[in-house]
Amino acid sequence: MLEVVDLTVNYGGITALHGINLMVEKGSIVTLIGANGAGKTTTLRAISGLVRAKGGRIKYDGREIANEAPHRIVGRGLAHSPEGRMVFANLTVRENLRMGAYLRSDKGNFAKDLDFIFTIFPRLKERLKQTAGTLSGGEQQMLAIGRALMSKPKLLLLDEPSLGIAPLLTKTIFEQIVAINRDLKITILLIEQNANLALEISHYGYVLETGRILLHDRAADLRANPKVREAYLGG
Repeated sequence: MLEVVDLTVNYGGITALHGINLMVEKGSIVTLIGANGAGKTTTLRAISGLVRAKGGRIKYDGREIANEAPHRIVGRGLAHSPEGRMVFANLTVRENLRMGAYLRSDKGNFAKDLDFIFTIFPRLKERLKQTAGTLSGGEQQMLAIGRALMSKPKLLLLDEPSLGIAPLLTKTIFEQIVAINRDLKITILLIEQNANLALEISHYGYVLETGRILLHDRAADLRANPKVREAYLGG
């Protein structure tokens, strides 16, 4: 579903990604792990069109999308739930979710899709008329994922879904990420600070270090790799 070939991204005079290559198979969960500053968020932002690629190719669902406008990429079925959640703080939960569907032509299915979001994240239904800025961090993360799902994506990019969230709520969110992949057949590319948890739910993984792919393998094999365990999984 997604193929990244020799992707290079610069920020001013600094090279953030040094020709990385990765693939995401349809129906899979793939995770990117690495230290802060490794280039994980930059990779997702380049895929979704939020930063420009200096070089290389990004092929999604058979189409070249490198440096295409972000709204066109969303329209092709690729949604991005960004780091830091980025909800519209002054809008209600309902209005945020409607924003996720702004490119859709089948607005008649909005209520049905909203009901499905509430089966995944019932807390959002309780907060429907509440402004997003008053939600807890975990609730905002649920909203950010729900908003992305309202665009009816085939591929979902998730950037640090557990950041700043209590462990119990993190478990809930990760259970729902698995359900989204399994039940909705949505392919997922995931960045997560909790590398052990991310690899536990993923099919495949890539290790990034200073803008380069250091290692890639089946997620179970990465979890068993002594070097990965020492560097990223707490030994």
